[in-house]
Amino acid sequence: MTIEVGQRLPAGNLTECNEFSPENGCPTNPQSHDVIALSQGKKIVIFGVPGAYTPLCSAQHLPGYIALADQIHAKGVDDIWCVSVNDAFVMAAWGKDNNVSDTIRMMADGSAEYIKALGLERDLTANGMGVRCFRFGMIVDDGVVTYLGVEGSGEFGVSKAETLLEQL
Repeated sequence: MTIEVGQRLPAGNLTECNEFSPENGCPTNPQSHDVIALSQGKKIVIFGVPGAYTPLCSAQHLPGYIALADQIHAKGVDDIWCVSVNDAFVMAAWGKDNNVSDTIRMMADGSAEYIKALGLERDLTANGMGVRCFRFGMIVDDGVVTYLGVEGSGEFGVSKAETLLEQL
């Protein structure tokens, strides 16, 4: 079942890499984070993308949040998370390539376990991409979902940064 507005985030973990090798620039030392602990007492904007380095995600979705991060934080948001069914190394490299620095946390769900707990998984196996997540945008206040916008195939509206900024 898909998570709904008014429900608490389910228990689970996401992984993040914030360190890079000085020798080759590759991400290192991935850390697993408990979602419940990370969301306690915080207002968080979470947006999910089908895949790092994919066209719409790289051209519009992530850049929109980068451009509006200061305005989103000014509305009382403590953290912005970009979540994808990619490994932590890919998410860290994608964030580095897009200069997200400290504005957006690049959270990996490499095995789609957390996305499945949210009920936001989609099977793209026929397209060679395996299980991914729907494109979505979510506002969470102290672990409770206060806004959820899930996109259909080819859509980009309810999950973009401008929409979530309006919802804050």
